[in-house]
Amino acid sequence: MQTGEKNRMKKKILIVDDAEMNRALLSDMLSDEFEILEAENGMEASAILQTQEQEISLMLLDIVMPVMDGFETLAVMNKNGWIKSVPVIMISAETVPSYVDRAYDLGVLDYISRPFDERTVRRRVLSTIMLAAKQKELAHMVMDQLLEKEKDNKMMIEILSNLVEFRNGESGLHVLHIRTLTELLLKSLLHKTDQYNISRKDIPMICNAAALHDIGKIVVPSEILNKPGRLTNEEFAIMRTHAAEGAKILRNSTMWENEPLIETGYQICRWHHERYDGRGYPDGLKGEQIPIAAQVVALADVYDALTSKRVYKDAYSHEKTIEMIKNGECGAFNPILLECLDDISDTLKNEFHTMEENSFSPQKEILESVEQMVVAQDGLNMSERTLHLLEHERTKYQFFAELSQEIQFEYTETPELLILSEWGARYLGLPEAVPNPRESAFGNGVFSPEDFEELLAALTATTPKTPVVDKNYILHIKGHERWSRVIARSMWDGEEDPAYVGAIGKIVDVHDNMERLSRLEVMAAHDSLTGLLNHAEARKRIVALLSAGDPEKRYIMMLFDLDHFKQANDNYGHLFGDEVIKHVAKTIKDSTRSDDITARTGGDEFMIFMAYKTTMEPQVKRIYSQLTGQYKDFSICISMGISCAKDCGGDYDTLYHMADEALYSVKKNGRGTYRFYDESLKDILTDE
Repeated sequence: MQTGEKNRMKKKILIVDDAEMNRALLSDMLSDEFEILEAENGMEASAILQTQEQEISLMLLDIVMPVMDGFETLAVMNKNGWIKSVPVIMISAETVPSYVDRAYDLGVLDYISRPFDERTVRRRVLSTIMLAAKQKELAHMVMDQLLEKEKDNKMMIEILSNLVEFRNGESGLHVLHIRTLTELLLKSLLHKTDQYNISRKDIPMICNAAALHDIGKIVVPSEILNKPGRLTNEEFAIMRTHAAEGAKILRNSTMWENEPLIETGYQICRWHHERYDGRGYPDGLKGEQIPIAAQVVALADVYDALTSKRVYKDAYSHEKTIEMIKNGECGAFNPILLECLDDISDTLKNEFHTMEENSFSPQKEILESVEQMVVAQDGLNMSERTLHLLEHERTKYQFFAELSQEIQFEYTETPELLILSEWGARYLGLPEAVPNPRESAFGNGVFSPEDFEELLAALTATTPKTPVVDKNYILHIKGHERWSRVIARSMWDGEEDPAYVGAIGKIVDVHDNMERLSRLEVMAAHDSLTGLLNHAEARKRIVALLSAGDPEKRYIMMLFDLDHFKQANDNYGHLFGDEVIKHVAKTIKDSTRSDDITARTGGDEFMIFMAYKTTMEPQVKRIYSQLTGQYKDFSICISMGISCAKDCGGDYDTLYHMADEALYSVKKNGRGTYRFYDESLKDILTDE
């Protein structure tokens, strides 16, 4: 077996630590069994997780890092759901109980303290990966069982319900319509209020029970059920019995009478014809006396009855139906539910149109229902589920599209259709689905017709090996002409001889994107705790100044750290230690000029790079004096080494090394003072 094939078979471990030596040690311990990925901070780790989450078997994470520390990284992993699929072991010298507890609270599975030995690391890494694999295997088993159970439940309920609909002469879509509208109303209701004793995990069960709402019609004679004209009073009295009869059928299921499905089904069957004003049947319940599940199904039933063709009436339009219900022409309903109906109006119209076009998939609905149950239970790994398709993928797509604030699209050639992301459609003021995009306001409005044809031609000319098109166009957006970048990837079918079927892509407003990039660059350049530059960014800026070689400028570098800082952490805790670090950083900002370069280079280590005129001694003395002092009960004392750029030959590493040597000399000789790399420089420059 070749090396490349072996690497592909190895599980991946992501090591996140700002110290290259630590990463190297861990890599040496584990690289014979695992493929190693490395990141210097949480931001780099997040970028890797964004694209390789599913491939990473374990993360080894440090706490104290620049840009984004370990706790911030765990918070991001929790927000994005990565913590559920990527197990984390924290490896750190920080052993304060509050730090350890916080790490476990954020989802860490194990905590290894430095210094560590190879045997401990290897054993605990293997144990954690094995445990995570078992959990995923169990999650798959549970998901398969849930899926099969939900499939059987839906199948039996639909068979029974459709028998009733068949006798009633109604469309076979009636049960599906009721279930769909019930689900939409319940989701909107949960979003709007928490006054009802239902939760997200109850929605699939209530939707199943809703399919049973008319089973009592089994006892109603077919000549009454299917009578084309108006019912007589006697016939209507018989028809009204179906509510109580349906409830009786479920109540007689003595073996299952205490099951939530049966209890909810009983409420829906018996009371889905009650009215909020108390003028319904069979019991004349009023207002909140009517169980909320029955209220929701009642509204769903009226909507579907109005929008469906019956033997005694033609179908009303969606708009007319909403108007009639809101005007009270079809009974009285809970005002909150009417608000929910108004909120979901557009979604409802699209959903029902899709069903009428025969694009409904029972398997998709089953998958979505099981997904809701699992999300509500919050006990299974979402990214590893069998449901890692359909609605979950759509939700991820919408989330990232919303987060990026880019116009994302999907184009299919046959039939010719353009699908815009939800955010993109809102931004452009267009519908999400755009048929015949060449002739629409997208291909003949946002784009000029010539540019859109050019883009489509470029996509058609791609190949599976070179599928990406990246072009700039002047687009018409919100009444303005904007230079925009269009990045698209052609899509091909899975046949042996692939054929072009369409493309996915995004449109980036160049100006807005530059502003976002600028904000990200600012975040990446600064230490997250203090707001000072991090070492990498400070180095880059100093190198640029040294390379410029301005003869009018003289520069010094000051490196310093806090003496006895460990005592602050040991005596008062690491949170207090962070306060001290932030206090010192603020003092540095207050003591330096806006064009000076100030950075936090490590835990309690700092750098100042600044210009001077004729002598460096007064500036060094002033800054040193301002940095020393008292913060609460802790005395701040520093050791500092200073080097002069005049003697480094324009080389950053030499300049840094000289300051570091001077700092080492101070520490070796008792701390608590400052020292120039070459003391003679001080006298020479003072005399100038």
